[in-house]
Amino acid sequence: MTGLPPTAPAVQVSEEVARALAEGRPVVALESTIFTHGLPRPRNLAVALEAERQLRAAGVVPATIGVHGGVPTVGLSTEQITELSAVDGLDKVSLRDLPVVAALGRHGGTTVAATSFLAHRAGIRVFSTGGLGGVHYGASESFDESADLTTLAATPITVISAGVKSILDIRATLERFETYSIPVIGYRTRRFPGFYVTDSGHEVNFSVESPEQAARIIESRDRLELPQAVLVANPVDPAKQLPPEELDGILARAWAEAERRGVTGNASTPFLLDFIRRDTGGRSLEVNVEVYRGNVRLGGEIATALAAGAVAGAGSAGGDAVAGGDAVAGDDAVAGGGAAGRASAGGAASAVVAETGA
Repeated sequence: MTGLPPTAPAVQVSEEVARALAEGRPVVALESTIFTHGLPRPRNLAVALEAERQLRAAGVVPATIGVHGGVPTVGLSTEQITELSAVDGLDKVSLRDLPVVAALGRHGGTTVAATSFLAHRAGIRVFSTGGLGGVHYGASESFDESADLTTLAATPITVISAGVKSILDIRATLERFETYSIPVIGYRTRRFPGFYVTDSGHEVNFSVESPEQAARIIESRDRLELPQAVLVANPVDPAKQLPPEELDGILARAWAEAERRGVTGNASTPFLLDFIRRDTGGRSLEVNVEVYRGNVRLGGEIATALAAGAVAGAGSAGGDAVAGGDAVAGDDAVAGGGAAGRASAGGAASAVVAETGA
């Protein structure tokens, strides 16, 4: 594994994804941590490939994002996904790790932070994940906060998630979203979901009832040239959630075991999620997968609504107006890297990135 030669592009975008973006067709980018770190084998590969099939069946082009042999790639092939899903000791790549892993020619599964950066750089406008990272309990002393927060504060994409991971301090994370001016929009709910459960016990200020309403918010953000993400909180079906009355006890046992074993840092999340899976006899894994399916589905619908809106705008207002020339330039100037992708997509490109259990 040698990585990219000095003359090669820093980010490799597959021909299929590049063509779809250039033509303004809906694209859904799926991040790789779900199958490199989030799910056990062989379920990890099955879920990753199922998501791609699900999107294709809806007329959406999937673009799985990860690092293969030191090459940050938007649109991994089936062979590359299969290879990464089977590698032991794979690097978990956040934004800070991208240049290191690329330079050393290593494989890596990209987190929300790294995936959103690569997605936006490729011209992607929407990012769907299972559960976001956020503020960990005890962060007032440990300063343990996910890079997802700071990256999304400076990356104008749209994130679809079932809230933040249940192991986090949800109240503190919501406060961080407010501090970073990241709007949180409930999808058909004013209650903020808790990943494994439909309702975390916290409220959000706004909700939308359709993918088209969500798309209008995204377009409004882009016209205003704001630099931050929009979060769409999509709860799991209440009939498929973990019993809420069990969750507090499950989480307490998980944290106690992590403390006993001295598990800290970016090893905490996969350890805690695996403990919860074992503690619930696999029920949490089924919820995890259901969360992912729901967010992939909604992401595809929002990406399709964005693409349809751009096409309709082109018919009535002309290409320059549809592309949102000023807004697109502003987004790229702030985020530092999406110019080529946005220009090639004519401002109409849309995609979704999904992660679960990373």
